[in-house]
Amino acid sequence: MKDIQKISAMAVWAVAALGLAGVALAEGMGGEDLETHFAKMDADGDGKVSEAEITAHHAARFAEADADKDGQLSAAELSAMQMEAMQAMLAERAARMIAALDSDGDGMISAAEHAAMPGPGRMLDHLDADGDGAVTLEEMEAAKDRRGGHGKGGHGHGHGGFWGMFGGDK
Repeated sequence: MKDIQKISAMAVWAVAALGLAGVALAEGMGGEDLETHFAKMDADGDGKVSEAEITAHHAARFAEADADKDGQLSAAELSAMQMEAMQAMLAERAARMIAALDSDGDGMISAAEHAAMPGPGRMLDHLDADGDGAVTLEEMEAAKDRRGGHGKGGHGHGHGGFWGMFGGDK
């Protein structure tokens, strides 16, 4: 019985850790900001978050993610929870891209609006460290490291990725 309690406690703390990681990821990708997340945890609205409020918030997130209500989170349930958060963040990012690029105000990006984005010259200006008019893999990695990347093959956060280089993530 103690093993089940330990596993349940570990699962709750894993969800809590995922929640905190999700906040960091959301901030980096333009999703829910820290103030919004804080307000959700501050159940009594007193401007402070107590241990009881954090525990209740994490328990509610766990219950939300536990689709089959068996008191445990499967890989599929964790994946679904993460996908939902990612979809919300990406929808927000797409809305910002349209707001930045939709010059005729029709709510969509036409081929002409897309073509009017800053082009390869901007990328070269940003990445071409030695000024030879071309970009090497090493120059791209160095630029990624300067902007918060995670080394070779990693994913930089907080810089808008490929589209951000061209003004699509403001």
